[in-house]
Amino acid sequence: MSILVNESTRLLVQGITGNEGSFHAQRCIEYGTKVVAGVTPGKGGSKQLGVPVFNTVEKAMAETGANASLLFVPPAFAADGILEAIDAGMPLVVCITEGIPVLDTVKVHRYLRGKSTRLVGPNCSGVISPGKCKAGIMVGEIHLPGNVGIVSRSGTLTYEVVSQLTSLGIGQSTCVGIGGDALPGSTFIDILELFEADRDTKAVVLIGEIGGTMEQEAAEFISHKMTKRVVAFIAGSTAPPGKRMGHAGAIITGSAGKASEKIKALSQARAIIARHPAEIGLTTRKALENL
Repeated sequence: MSILVNESTRLLVQGITGNEGSFHAQRCIEYGTKVVAGVTPGKGGSKQLGVPVFNTVEKAMAETGANASLLFVPPAFAADGILEAIDAGMPLVVCITEGIPVLDTVKVHRYLRGKSTRLVGPNCSGVISPGKCKAGIMVGEIHLPGNVGIVSRSGTLTYEVVSQLTSLGIGQSTCVGIGGDALPGSTFIDILELFEADRDTKAVVLIGEIGGTMEQEAAEFISHKMTKRVVAFIAGSTAPPGKRMGHAGAIITGSAGKASEKIKALSQARAIIARHPAEIGLTTRKALENL
């Protein structure tokens, strides 16, 4: 099995006629993903990459059966694109767009309450279930089907971990980039719950970073709800307090945002800590050997 996306996923690309949307839609198609529709207002009736383009998400879903959306809408309009997908009843929205204003993201969070849509992102690398479906911007070729789930705030570190695991012959069930913004649509806990319920995921790699308290909240969940082995790495141990480091959410505000506090909480939750990014693959292999 896998989580979020699989062989049955029928992907819609919002912003498919733009440079980024078109480029990555092509990569998804080449990977084997069923890209069934694109949405660009005003360009309905045309085709991009041989894929029919519609003016609205609602129309695209009605005519193609799309059940997941990959969003490449520019920052100023991305929130409206997400809201449109929510209104249309899209089960899964993966928002790649970086730089969405925080107040726009707050509106999206409020609108999601009580709705059936699951949002991954914004500012994320997307979701891939190796050998089944790619809904994101990651390089598909480095992935290997298997039983280790990955959930990460960092796209780049996800690629590094996947490369290490694959080189060791350790495959992945699903890799989820939740994004580096301060208000992600899905948190570590949201994704850990799915991995815990997935019978084919035997262990999970969690990649966190400085800023916020999501890792501490994940540690609480791991301590009380996770039966599967969790390997964790926290980026930013040497980051100076008060400085924003890369992601919008990666700014230390108070002691809770420090890497040391996150590592402490995860250690107390019995997660296996990798102290250096180069050690994550080997640490995961040891964790699997001890199952």
